[in-house]
Amino acid sequence: MNNEAFEKVLDSGDFTTGGGSASALAGAMAAALVAMVAKLSLKKEYGLPPEKLDQLAAEADSLKEELLKGAGEDIEAFARVKEAYGLPKNSDMEKAKRAEMIEKGFITAARVPAGNGEKCRRVFELAKMLVGKSNPAAASDLDVALGLAETGLKGCLANVEINLPSIKDPAALHQFKGLLDELQKDL
Repeated sequence: MNNEAFEKVLDSGDFTTGGGSASALAGAMAAALVAMVAKLSLKKEYGLPPEKLDQLAAEADSLKEELLKGAGEDIEAFARVKEAYGLPKNSDMEKAKRAEMIEKGFITAARVPAGNGEKCRRVFELAKMLVGKSNPAAASDLDVALGLAETGLKGCLANVEINLPSIKDPAALHQFKGLLDELQKDL
C-alpha cells in the first residue's frame, strides 16, 4: 500500500487519493529526513548525546512507517465514504442504513488524518530538537524535514476540517474540534 499510495498521489487522474494521503506521505518523508540527520550527527558532539540521537532516529523511523501506513488508510477511508454513497436508498430502512454508513465513513475520513496529523506534529517536534544540535552539513535536510512536517500537519488538519460538515454526531464533532485546536497550537 505504501508505494501504491505514493503512486496514486502522483496520478492527477486518480480521484480516489488526495490531500490526506499526500499529507501523510509528506510527514513520512520528513520523518525519514529527521532520522537521517540524527544518524549523521552521531560521530561528533553537536549538542545531543548519542543515546538521545539514537532515540530520535528510532522514533522518527517508527513514525515514518506509521505515516506510510496512514497514507494507505486515508485511501481506504475515502473508499468507505464513496461506497456508502453508493448504497441503495429505495426504502426508509435503506435510507437510514445509507445515512448511518455515510456518517461512519466521514467519521473515519476525519479520524485517519487526525491521527496522521498527530504523527506529523511529533515529527515536527523531533526535527526542532535537532535544530542547532545536529551535523551542520545536514542543515538543509533538517530544514526540508521541518517544512515537510509542517506541511503534512497543515494538510492533515485541512482534511479533518473538510469532513466535519458531514458529521452530525455531536460527541465526534466535539472530539475532532478539540483535537484540531490542540494540533493547531504548533503552527
